[in-house]
Amino acid sequence: MIWFYRLLFLPVLLLSLPYYGWRMIKRGGYRHDFHHRFGLIDRPPPKRKGVTRIWIQAVSVGELKAIGPILEMLDHLGDIEIVLTTTTSTGYELARKAYASSLLKIGIFPIDFLPFSRSAWRRLDPDLAILMESEMWPEHLKQAAKRKVPVVLINGRLSDRSYRRYKKLPTVTRKLLRQVTRIMTATDQDRQRFEDLGALPENIICTGNLKFDVTIDPLLNPSERDGLIEEMNLASNIKETRSPLRPPLIILGSSTWPGEEAMLLSFLEEALHAGINCRLLLVPRHAERRGEIKSLLEKQDRHWHLRSTNSKPTKAVRIYVGDTTGELAYLSQIADIAFVGKSLPPNEGGQTPIEAAALSIPIVYGPNMGNFRQICTSLENSGAALRAENESDAKRLLLSLLQNRKKREKMASAAREWHKKNRGATVRTVTELQHFLH
Repeated sequence: MIWFYRLLFLPVLLLSLPYYGWRMIKRGGYRHDFHHRFGLIDRPPPKRKGVTRIWIQAVSVGELKAIGPILEMLDHLGDIEIVLTTTTSTGYELARKAYASSLLKIGIFPIDFLPFSRSAWRRLDPDLAILMESEMWPEHLKQAAKRKVPVVLINGRLSDRSYRRYKKLPTVTRKLLRQVTRIMTATDQDRQRFEDLGALPENIICTGNLKFDVTIDPLLNPSERDGLIEEMNLASNIKETRSPLRPPLIILGSSTWPGEEAMLLSFLEEALHAGINCRLLLVPRHAERRGEIKSLLEKQDRHWHLRSTNSKPTKAVRIYVGDTTGELAYLSQIADIAFVGKSLPPNEGGQTPIEAAALSIPIVYGPNMGNFRQICTSLENSGAALRAENESDAKRLLLSLLQNRKKREKMASAAREWHKKNRGATVRTVTELQHFLH
């Protein structure tokens, strides 16, 4: 199988270069240490006797934040050195800012082609390889097997889309999964899916979702929250509001995708016409969509501001766009209710609702939350989230929350308790990882 993959990889890579090249240029930051992608990662210092070297691969920003508590706990164990790689330019920037002082080396994950992967393995020479969520790169796994290095998948997750894709290649998937020494899943549903795809039951354990244990930093106190609202010029009452003395309610569009910003702008108008003093904070999933969002904003009459301009709005703002990377949790702290994106058709899969729940924000999302199916069911059963059937239903649910303070408070309390009950995945994961340490 591996030789077929190797022969097929290069032509597929060449055919896909225009698309991925365009994406990298659009997102920016791709030039920095680009040679790492060809396996030319700078060699770390020589290995030390009695010290376990771990290579952790975390794809992008979300996984890098989730890995933070794991890195901290592993550091406390001693006799461990960690090399961390990531795939995206934004992830690489975050990793260098957050973890450079505590890790042996930070790099970019190599393209999964024989010479590049082999080069990275020779340079890094780990004793243990850790992957996150659903990453199973054939060449990476082959290089580990060749060197008899155990591979552990942590926070294992299979979205509906990934599950369907792997099901189409049962023989290949089974072989890949059986090259993974241990699979630690985020939910029981994920555990069952990995088993259905061919992983050996004795190699799978549900340790919980690491994203529950992410510490939100900085966590704003009430005074700091008010200061951020003032800085964004969202606090000022605007003349056309029917109840100018009430502080404005802030609606968050959390990690929105195409079509969802337009829905929220339409909803804002409906809420204003209903006499609600409110503001809209849009935080798109991809900051590079700012041009598309700016075009939408230019077609309406409300005052708006882009955070990427690095300036304070000079007049009261009705719509604020957080078109920056890595600030979702920070900006979310001013919100009274949240709509979680990638959940309205034609978008599929959903973005994580965990951060909003951790911040005790009442949550609404659309019907397409397949990436977080079990989490969303649990949120809904606990009374912390509402699932909309379509766009008009999403507006109805959001309006009902804006109009009902007691309902918002009840959902906020439920979200806080739900999040508290689900913590602990970090300890369980590190406990399992200790079986692979010298």
